[in-house]
Amino acid sequence: MNTPAGHEQNADQIAYWNGPAGQRWAERQAGQDILLGPVADLLIDRARPAPGERVIDVGCGSGATAIAFGQKVAPSGRVLGIDISGPMLERARQTAPKELPIEFALADATTHPFEPESFDLLASRFGVMFFADPVASFANMRKALKPSGRLAFACWREPRENPWMIAPLQAVYKHVPKLPPQGPEDPGPFAFASEERVHRILGSAGFTGIAMEACPLSFDIAIGRGLDAAVQSALEIGPTHRALEGQPAELRAAAINSLREALAPLARGDTVVLSGSVWIVTAKVK
Repeated sequence: MNTPAGHEQNADQIAYWNGPAGQRWAERQAGQDILLGPVADLLIDRARPAPGERVIDVGCGSGATAIAFGQKVAPSGRVLGIDISGPMLERARQTAPKELPIEFALADATTHPFEPESFDLLASRFGVMFFADPVASFANMRKALKPSGRLAFACWREPRENPWMIAPLQAVYKHVPKLPPQGPEDPGPFAFASEERVHRILGSAGFTGIAMEACPLSFDIAIGRGLDAAVQSALEIGPTHRALEGQPAELRAAAINSLREALAPLARGDTVVLSGSVWIVTAKVK
């Protein structure tokens, strides 16, 4: 499968999302769309896509948000879904309804030659926290926006605000070494947790009117399939998967038992609900 050319500092991310990790995310597409559906709903509501508008969906992944935007801007609008992950874009192309005005590009948004001043909305659900040089990335994307254009994206708040990701990890840390610490500005899921940093990045990239709305949410990590599914979900992707990867079988087994013990008290019928929180960030072109 082809991998995109891109900014040299994004090479590690391009390799990661075109390897086994990208394939796992693509295979879990249906479940992830359900799990993260509340975030997509928030983003669409705050972004206010309108019929006839042209939208860039950055880090569109397997296409759920691109499809949602396409439904809002059809029939005369257009959505460009851009992502560095070949496996996920392949799934997006398979699932996107052919009648919707959506096209997908396998590319790095840091260097992609967008058509200048031609889009109304730049949007993303968790696709913008992985740039090595986010100022350069947002500056390049801003060039694609019309003078009246606007920005709206979702990003995770601090780890302590997201027990749905951190609680499973803490359970397995009883048995396996902790992951290498990430700096607060390293690319990753929490890279945009800091309000000060987001304002600094977007301001330096040429955006104004920057606003950040804290949105607490609940996530059913079982997606209605019971405790076993919740345990499996935590094991397949995300930090818990990375912490267990390559560990001896006996440590993995002990860690999985601790994970189940941690999640069992949260089970209610077929759901296992933990809290989380995102920022919805909005801005406009200067």
